[in-house]
Amino acid sequence: MSIRRLLYVIGAVVAGVGVAMLSAAVVALLYQEWDDAWQIAAAAAVTIAVGLFAWRSFGQRTKELSPREGFAAVGLSWFAIIAVGTLPYIFSGSITDVTDAFFETSAGFTTTGSSILTDPGALSHGILFWRALTQWMGGMGIIVLSVAILPLLGVGGVQLAKAESPGPTPDRLTPRFRETAKRLWFVYLGITAAEVLALLLGDMTLFESVAHSFTTMSTGGFGTDAASIGGFSAYTQWVVVVFMLLAGVSFALHFKALRHPRAYLRSAELRIYLWVLVAAAVVMIIGTRGGAVSDTIREGVFTAVSLVTTTGFATADFGQWAAALQVLVVGLMFIGGMAGSTAGSVKIPRHGVLVSASRNDLRRLIHPRGVFVARLGKDAVSEEIVQSVQAFFLMYMFIFMTGTFLFSIIDSSTGAGLDLVTSASATASAIGNIGPGLSEVGPGANYAGVPMLGKWLLGFLMVVGRLEIFPVVLLFTRELWRK
Repeated sequence: MSIRRLLYVIGAVVAGVGVAMLSAAVVALLYQEWDDAWQIAAAAAVTIAVGLFAWRSFGQRTKELSPREGFAAVGLSWFAIIAVGTLPYIFSGSITDVTDAFFETSAGFTTTGSSILTDPGALSHGILFWRALTQWMGGMGIIVLSVAILPLLGVGGVQLAKAESPGPTPDRLTPRFRETAKRLWFVYLGITAAEVLALLLGDMTLFESVAHSFTTMSTGGFGTDAASIGGFSAYTQWVVVVFMLLAGVSFALHFKALRHPRAYLRSAELRIYLWVLVAAAVVMIIGTRGGAVSDTIREGVFTAVSLVTTTGFATADFGQWAAALQVLVVGLMFIGGMAGSTAGSVKIPRHGVLVSASRNDLRRLIHPRGVFVARLGKDAVSEEIVQSVQAFFLMYMFIFMTGTFLFSIIDSSTGAGLDLVTSASATASAIGNIGPGLSEVGPGANYAGVPMLGKWLLGFLMVVGRLEIFPVVLLFTRELWRK
């Protein structure tokens, strides 16, 4: 483990975030928001300076990072970019409290739709753009983007991709991770541009179209209005549904389908994903029937897709639904989209492997000498992957229960008056990178009333969930830092 090499990588990533921050200053200038433009530019200058200082003063070139250095660089980089990502909020005075700025920035980069803001529309265009941009950058993964850049600086990115790539395993489209990263970002950018054009045909302005496209394709859920997507037309809501669904699909599969459209039909994971969405939507439509049929269908489908893809947009306050539907809402927080998508939570392939492995365990009780292989569709899954998935799920549930316990202790010690439903749903939402929970943190509310320590806990859980647990957990192990 070389601290100098870690600082070299972290410095480069932080400097890159600072450069991206300048685009928000440009947007502020375009809307003649002079004060915010200069404050955001100042934040960008500080960020770039800090990144370049770490890169040039403490860094060390290397052809490739070791696996331990890859995990450490990924985990530390995310905390570093969240720290500097708070600067535009603080410098501009949009969010003056450090804890609130940390929470909002964590929710941004980790693509969690949680917010402490009562009315995002009160913010300037420059800050709203930065808020949406943090989610868009965090969606495909800042480190995955860095895989395409770092080789230019003399640092290999294979270990970074393995440690940061969303899903059980990083899906290579080419033998070189750098080329794979470029192709994934090409697809990501292309679909984002398509959504911008589709939203422009509705009732959104160009700025709103860009901002919501950023937060849809990243499955982030940040909006520009207090009513989320509920304040826009039915056409706009259906467009968002389509692109949320696309964002929950593997971007590697999207790329393959550009050449061979039948790749969608051959994907067992995609079929499971679509069946889960259909089943959830049908139950919600039946459970909320009573109003106009078109509105009921739209709200049921929208909520199901938003929850499964962990986007966090809302057109209905499901916190007011029947208790059985609220249980379904919490259950969907543990599903997630396909591996290689921008969705969070456990993800479809892991659930498929867990179900197949559990079925095999039952069959072994009847046929003790039988040999059974776990499968995802028709593809056999090795025992090593089964064990890895089981370990991940066990760790995921352990962190969820521990987080709920700690959140409840913080609540009781501060007298905030948040109930168990709030504690559990907020924790599930944070680690699943979803956004709204139930009760006091439902779609009709926000996280402003959460105690200070609770916000720090949830922000930390957002990063744990976004990095799929292990890169963050490893930071606290002695073995990672031992020479």
